[in-house]
Amino acid sequence: MHKRNQIIVVTIVLVIMGVLLIQPIKGLVNEQDETEETGAPGTSVSFLSESQRAKQGLNPSIIQEITDLEASLASAGTDETKATLLEQLAEKWDSVEKQSPVGFAYAELAKITHDPVHWLKAGNAYRAAYATVQDTAIVRPLTTHAIHAYQQVLDQDPENLDAKAGLGAAYVGGSSNPMSGITLLQEVVRANPKHLDANKSLGLFSMQSRQFDKAIDRFLTVVELSPDAESYFYLATSYENIGLKKEAIAAFEKSKQLAADPTLNQFIDRKIEELSK
Repeated sequence: MHKRNQIIVVTIVLVIMGVLLIQPIKGLVNEQDETEETGAPGTSVSFLSESQRAKQGLNPSIIQEITDLEASLASAGTDETKATLLEQLAEKWDSVEKQSPVGFAYAELAKITHDPVHWLKAGNAYRAAYATVQDTAIVRPLTTHAIHAYQQVLDQDPENLDAKAGLGAAYVGGSSNPMSGITLLQEVVRANPKHLDANKSLGLFSMQSRQFDKAIDRFLTVVELSPDAESYFYLATSYENIGLKKEAIAAFEKSKQLAADPTLNQFIDRKIEELSK
């Protein structure tokens, strides 16, 4: 719950600042072409660099546990031993909510096992990581890693809808070819209209392009499938932007109820007061 509350608070700040609603999806407006999604010049991320970054602020005992696992991995003599240690590292990093090294651990594991499930887990972890990082020098290469991981899944299983949805979201959010990503996401919802990840991604991108009626349709599907405070907040914001105050108030109330976060409650109370005038 603590992690979810933190995400909601960040979401509120972004919406207040207008980032989500005033920043167009790259490539959907006229702008100078950018280099492909390879990150800032001279900038890269690696398992080691992300491990070092992720250890900052962790409990010393947890850092030691992770460091010991990494040392064992470095000296492991067989693929079987490496695979076991990588699985343990992924689980340990996931337990402290550090998704970037989770992604690298699963990617290394996938190289050993050639299992698309591990590539999918890697892609999902990279996406979760870059969604919470503000430094584009880190976001861009993590996006590239996510795209690569999802493509590895689709090379083995071309109809994997979860990988298509992840790849589509990565293309739209972090590449110079967003339309191909939207096409992939639309393919996913045509194949499965109730696909949670694809509907959520399309809802967010509809908000960015100020197509709030489309965003509402997407988030209504999302909250039907998996109601959470964040999705209700986006739904409420979309309603608000097209003047449906009653519906916005109801959705804000649901967001408040599900989050049970004091900071969110205060913000929503102010929003409801404004909408009730």
